[in-house]
Amino acid sequence: MSIGTIMVIGAGQMGRGIVQVAAEAGKQVRWMDISSAMLGKGIAYLDQQLERSVAKGIRNQDDKSAILSQVQLTASLQEASECELVIEAIAENMSVKQALFRELDEVCTEGTILATNTSSLPITEIAAVTSRASHVIGMHFMNPVPVMRLVEVIRGLETTQTVYDSIVQLSLELGKTPVEVQDFPGFVSNRILMPMINEAVFTVYEGVATAEAVDTVMKLGMRHPMGPLELADLIGLDTCLAIMDILYEGFKDSKYRPCPLLRKYVKAGRLGRKSGQGFYTYT
Repeated sequence: MSIGTIMVIGAGQMGRGIVQVAAEAGKQVRWMDISSAMLGKGIAYLDQQLERSVAKGIRNQDDKSAILSQVQLTASLQEASECELVIEAIAENMSVKQALFRELDEVCTEGTILATNTSSLPITEIAAVTSRASHVIGMHFMNPVPVMRLVEVIRGLETTQTVYDSIVQLSLELGKTPVEVQDFPGFVSNRILMPMINEAVFTVYEGVATAEAVDTVMKLGMRHPMGPLELADLIGLDTCLAIMDILYEGFKDSKYRPCPLLRKYVKAGRLGRKSGQGFYTYT
């Protein structure tokens, strides 16, 4: 079954990217956020991204207008009842996500698929608060969504094969490469990436090298396009810490213990690019 109507909940960085790729693929998108200001910023961002592609000759003004016409802004969760799929892209907080999924379960029709873009939280635990665990699945896009081709597709304990197949097909229609992942803390991407970032932070914390030196070693020595601390600033140090805490709690293994310096920076409000300062300073 090809999914044609999608609601995306959340107008942050990930929500914006998901809306863009869905609209570009010809999907009808309802974009919902409790903040009208965030939605306004989101649609302005989408307009800007499309205008850049026009300037580069990738598409024309008619293409841009057609894509924008696919997106309808809304502040009402009730409109999820008119969609075949809802993709949640809100704060990485279990209680907040569960509260939203309880509401969606009441609003949506029986066959609606509920997907979460969580980067590390258990799909089964999110699904457990609904009466449709068979129709709940993880759809973890990478940041920035329009550029990165990977989507981790994570089955919950009760996710059906039909729902999984539908999300795989949709991912392909969005120009992504879906990879099946089982429901473990951090899935694959963050179970490997975040401990590397955390170890880079420990390297700075212990005085082995500066942040600049660590990133240079990984870029020039390991051919990484971006150093781990630059990447941490891009992701958000608060997000990195939250994922490390989930890994530590989920596995009870000391190798996932967040570095004290990472926790210190987050408490100080040094969250990376979004706050203007992390391991680097941004203007």
